[in-house]
Amino acid sequence: MSWFGRLKEGLSRSAGALGQGLASVFGSARFDAATLHDLEELLIASDLGVKASGQIAAKLGEKRWGPRVPAAEARAALADAIAGILQPAEQPLDVSSAKPFVILVVGVNGTGKTTTIGKLSARLRGEGRSVLLVAGDTFRAAAIEQLKAWSERSGAPILARDAGADAAGLAFDAVAQAKAQGHDVVLIDTAGRLQNKANLMAELAKIVRVLKKVDATAPHAVLLVLDATTGQNARAQVAAFKELVQVSGLIMTKLDGTARGGMLVALADEFGLPIHYVGVGERIEDLQPFDAQAFSRALVGLET
Repeated sequence: MSWFGRLKEGLSRSAGALGQGLASVFGSARFDAATLHDLEELLIASDLGVKASGQIAAKLGEKRWGPRVPAAEARAALADAIAGILQPAEQPLDVSSAKPFVILVVGVNGTGKTTTIGKLSARLRGEGRSVLLVAGDTFRAAAIEQLKAWSERSGAPILARDAGADAAGLAFDAVAQAKAQGHDVVLIDTAGRLQNKANLMAELAKIVRVLKKVDATAPHAVLLVLDATTGQNARAQVAAFKELVQVSGLIMTKLDGTARGGMLVALADEFGLPIHYVGVGERIEDLQPFDAQAFSRALVGLET
C-alpha cells in the first residue's frame, strides 16, 4: 500500500465520523447560519479545536452553497479549509545548520518516542547522513535495550550506559564523541516520566545546560513526540513540554489506530509549531514528512 493509502486507512475512523456528519449537515434543504453552527459543532466533536473549527466553518460559510450540497464537493471544500490551517506547520526538519546537529527528543512514556528515534535515524541514514544514537532515557532499562535494537536495525552507532546513569553526562559525552568522529546528527532519547513535573523539568533542564558546555548552540532541535490516540491530552502535553523546554517541532505517531486525527489541526492552530513527521505504523517507512494537503484529504476521506 502507498504511503497515502496507509495514511488514509489510518485516518479512516476520523474520516468516517466526519463524513457521516457532513452528509447530515450539507444534506439539509438549505444552507444557513444554523447549518454553519452544526458544522462547527461537528468539527469540534472531531477534535479540531474550538478556534480552528470556527475558522473552518467561517471559511466554508463564505461559499455560496445551494441546497443539498453533493458530499464530494463538501468534503473537498472542508479539506481545503483544513489544509489552509495546517500549511504553515508543514516544515521539513533541516539538520544542515550545524555539525553535529543535536536533536533532543522528548515526550511522555508510551508515545512511541524511542521507536520514533530509531525510525528517524534510519531515514537520516537513508539520506546519507551519519547518525549517533544516545540512550538518554536512563531511567528505563527497556528503553535502552529498545534503542540498542534500533541501532542494529538502522546501522547507526549508539552510546548507552547502564540504567540509572547520569543522562546529562551521557549527552555531553555523546556530542563530544560526535564532534571527534565527524557525525552529522546526534539523536538523544530522554526520560518521559519521572515522579513529578518538577523532577522532569530539572532533568531536561540539566541535559540542555550540560549540552551547552560542549556546544553553546545545542540542542539545535527539540522534538516532541505525541501519540494521536490520546486526543485532547496531546494538547496538555504540548503545553507542558513547551513550558519545560524550548520545543521546536512535533512528531505525531499512531495515526493508524485512532479516530482522533483532527487533534493535529487543533495543535497546529493553537501552538504554531512545525509538524515535521507523522507515523502510521511500526515499519521504518511508516514515519514520513508531514504533508498538509495529503493529511487534510485523508482526514475527510478523499483521494490525493
